[in-house]
Amino acid sequence: MTAFALVLVLTSAVMHATWNMLAKRVRAETPFLFLVYVVGAVGYAPFAIAVLVLARPQLGLIAFAFVGMAIVLQTVYFATLTAGYRVGDLSLVYPLARATGPLLATAGAIAILGERPSIIAIGGALAIVVGAVVLTGDPRSLRARGAAVAVGYALATGVVIALYTLWDKTAVSLLLIPPIVYDWMTIGGQALVVAPVAWRRRAEVADVWATRRWTVITVGIISRLSYLLMLTALAISPVSYVAPARETGILFGTLLGARVLAEGQGQRRVVGAGAMVVGIVLLALG
Repeated sequence: MTAFALVLVLTSAVMHATWNMLAKRVRAETPFLFLVYVVGAVGYAPFAIAVLVLARPQLGLIAFAFVGMAIVLQTVYFATLTAGYRVGDLSLVYPLARATGPLLATAGAIAILGERPSIIAIGGALAIVVGAVVLTGDPRSLRARGAAVAVGYALATGVVIALYTLWDKTAVSLLLIPPIVYDWMTIGGQALVVAPVAWRRRAEVADVWATRRWTVITVGIISRLSYLLMLTALAISPVSYVAPARETGILFGTLLGARVLAEGQGQRRVVGAGAMVVGIVLLALG
């Protein structure tokens, strides 16, 4: 991975952890997510339209089909992630979801793209598993702590992360869809998909906008910028490097949950997240 791509990915990771903390803090639900989608679509429209006018990318039916599936995957991602936040701690849900994603994405890259991991990469995978065990603690206590459902949502989110990472890599690298255009069409499509539900809950939408406007705007802007940076990195680097490297945000997200949100058990969770980060680094090196 080039230094430029690495900077893109690390910046994306910090932004990703930050907006996840904000979403957890406000207990994000559909009205909040709808407004976030709208802010992202409106905020980045001038840039995407400029690229369409100036670069004139060739967008055929297959490109729009890829955007359609991206809309589905991203909508499911937000749904499972925010559901996990409603029932579990940020410092539990975020690391599990973000660690599972690159592990599965790497497996997908092996099966689909023909990549072959080294011994170092296998060691990284094992480190991630160990980190997950440390993070969640004694598996027998999950039910007693009420965390089993949160873990389920986190793992489901990780599966979706792997799917959309491989999907998006194909869109921006093989189909050559400009990242900002691809992301803009995707977020606009998400807003349209959620619009009927938002309309039925329009009183709640208005209340969220009135009381949490700046949080909505912040999440709407940095969540899109975070993913745009990752898409750009995916366009110029292999999945097996970008996906693991982005998950350096795991440690940052765990620290935010343990310190800023005062979720407790910070030392154990930081140790678990640290093991995951070691595993992710080894995956990237391998």
